[in-house]
Amino acid sequence: MANSRPKSRARRGRGRSRKRRPEPGAAKVDEATDAAERGARKGERKQAAGPRARTRSSGKREFRDPLSVGERPRAPWHPWPLSEMLILIGGVGAAVGFARLGHGGIANGGPVLFAGLAAVVLGTLEITWREHNAGYRSHTLILALLPVVVFHSVLALGLAAFTTVPRLLNVGLLFVDAAIFAILFKLLRARFLDARARVVSRL
Repeated sequence: MANSRPKSRARRGRGRSRKRRPEPGAAKVDEATDAAERGARKGERKQAAGPRARTRSSGKREFRDPLSVGERPRAPWHPWPLSEMLILIGGVGAAVGFARLGHGGIANGGPVLFAGLAAVVLGTLEITWREHNAGYRSHTLILALLPVVVFHSVLALGLAAFTTVPRLLNVGLLFVDAAIFAILFKLLRARFLDARARVVSRL
């Protein structure tokens, strides 16, 4: 009897020290909980990275000319693209007038050609001068060159309509053209730098 009691106690102690095996249902629940937590963490990371990705994509969409500063100035007749339409119509008219020169001469295609070129020049001058004067982007070269081309063309064609233009006169006109271009370039460049300084001070 004395020997049987310690054995029963030892058996009981061994039974108590045994660990319980996890039930299969509880393991599945733990795995589902871990998966849910991982999914929640991934969702938080995506939400945190979402604004950064949007800003990057918006930055790509809002790509601008590196030479421009500020906002593009709007025309007084915005949103109607009158200057662009004038350039388009003038280009078509100039092409039609140039095609007529081969059939009926300058009397047939000359007026249409000159009207189309004038429309193109006016539309281009309006856009370039608006952007240049606002300090948005410099168009000094175009604005200084177009008046010189118009001056030389009108003078040469006007003289050719009445008399034969000598070569020396053409050479002299080139020096006059260069002087006019230099003066206009200097004035237009100074005008643009002043406008750009005002735009930068507002930013």
